[in-house]
Amino acid sequence: MAAYEMTGAVKVVMDEVTFPSGFNKREFVVTTEDDRYPQDIKFETVKEKTAMLNDLTVGQRVKVTFDLRGNEHNGRYYTNLSAWRVEAAGEAAPTGDEAPPVSDDSFVPEDLDSDEPPF
Repeated sequence: MAAYEMTGAVKVVMDEVTFPSGFNKREFVVTTEDDRYPQDIKFETVKEKTAMLNDLTVGQRVKVTFDLRGNEHNGRYYTNLSAWRVEAAGEAAPTGDEAPPVSDDSFVPEDLDSDEPPF
C-alpha cells in the first residue's frame, strides 16, 4: 500500500481515547495550506503511535505521513487516515493577519440535531 504525505498547520489535537478492549487512539486535525480553500483534515493515531502527538502545538507546521484505511460495519463504509509519522515542517502558520477564506453559505443542513455528518 502506498504512503501519502500532507503538510499543513495543526488545528487541534484531541485527547487520547481508550476502549474497554484496551485499544487506544488519538485524533488530530491539520489545515491544508496549499489550496485556495483550506481544508481541515482529521487523522488518527493508534496504539503506541499516539505518543507522537504529545509535543504538537496548535499552529505548528507539520508534515504527516499516513495510510488510507477503510472498513465496512453494518452496511456502512468508513475511511480513516492513519498517521504513522508526524514531523515538524518549519515555522508556525500565519495566525490571523490574512483575509478570511471565502465560504459558501448556500448549503444549510436540514437537520442540525442529527449525529450524521452533513454530507
